[in-house]
Amino acid sequence: MTKILQITAGRGPEECTWVVAQVLKILLDEAQQKGLNPVVLHREPGNHNGTVLSASVILEGETVQEFVDSWKGTIQWIGQSQFRKLHKRKNWFIGIFELEDFQPVIYNEKDFEFQAMRSSGSGGQNVNKVNTAVRAIHKPTGIAVVAMDSRSQHQNKKLATERLLAKLNEENLKGIQEQMESEWNNQTEIKRGNPTRTFKGSDFKKPKKEEKNYKSERQKLKRDLGKDLE
Repeated sequence: MTKILQITAGRGPEECTWVVAQVLKILLDEAQQKGLNPVVLHREPGNHNGTVLSASVILEGETVQEFVDSWKGTIQWIGQSQFRKLHKRKNWFIGIFELEDFQPVIYNEKDFEFQAMRSSGSGGQNVNKVNTAVRAIHKPTGIAVVAMDSRSQHQNKKLATERLLAKLNEENLKGIQEQMESEWNNQTEIKRGNPTRTFKGSDFKKPKKEEKNYKSERQKLKRDLGKDLE
């Protein structure tokens, strides 16, 4: 199973681009430890050295969905601004979104099917009687084009091949553009509150969860029980 995660500062200030860079390192390390073969597909640097405005990571493995769910959402960092030391704000938020895995059309000319057909339109007897036009079909996708420019079937086959390759490239470009639009929409959807993960301080460590100590309560219960028995 393959998944793509986008880490973005959205429209947040420069501090958020620093947070993205730190989160990206942690996410990659954790994914590597879990054997998910992380690969950075895209990384857009921020305005300062060591900052990242947005990054997309592809992950692959049996537990990838569980990993994605553990990161997806709002990430909070609690700490002093790295760029404005006197700034009072202490809470910074970035977003992690799951992107649809865009699969480009992989074309192989072995998957092309060619059909001879009669040309249409003006052109004299050759057009009416000889099957010089060629339809080229990419069998896996059903995408097809027609070439009837020449009186030579061989030449039309060459033209049809070129047009089919161009059409497949156009479909790939369309898919990439749709994914880019999806990434851009994510820039405005970062929500504060209820973060998926929270980090704290300049060392960017997870804050330790406060564990309630029940030792004193157990001792009190024992004393109370002893009194009751007496």
